Amino acid sequence: MYKELLFGGAEIDSDKANLGLAILRVIAGLSMAFGHGIGKIPPSPGLVAGTAKLGFPLPEFFAWAAAFGEFGGGLMLALGLLTRPGTALMGFTMMVAAFGVHAADPFGRKEMALLYLAVAVMFLLVGSGKYGVDACIRSRLNRS
Repeated sequence: MYKELLFGGAEIDSDKANLGLAILRVIAGLSMAFGHGIGKIPPSPGLVAGTAKLGFPLPEFFAWAAAFGEFGGGLMLALGLLTRPGTALMGFTMMVAAFGVHAADPFGRKEMALLYLAVAVMFLLVGSGKYGVDACIRSRLNRS
C-alpha cells in the first residue's frame, strides 16, 4: 500500500501521452521550484507575517512548509520522484495561496495558483507517468 501512495500512478500505455505528461511535469515543476519557491528559502519576515495573518499557528514553521511546498514539491514533480506526496504538499500550498492569500483579489491574481493547483491535483491522481523516477522505483520494487 505504501508503494502505491509513494510511487504509484495510473498505467498509461500510450508513449505520446507519457511524453506529454513528462513535458508538463518537468516544465511545471521547474517553473514552480525556480519561479516561485527558491526565492522563499529562507522565508522572509514578510512571508512569516503573512502566514501568521492567515491564522496559521507556528507561522515560521508553516512559512518553511510553504517554501518547501513550492521549491521541494516543484523539484519532486520535475523529477517524477515521490510525485504524489510532493504534489499533495504543492497542491495544499497553492490552495492556501488561491483561497487564503488571494481570497479577496480579482481572479487574475489567483489564476496562477489555481493553474498550479490543477496541475498538482492531476499528478496526484495519475502519478509521474512512465518517464519519471517513480516508475523506475516502482519497476524495481515490483521485481523484488
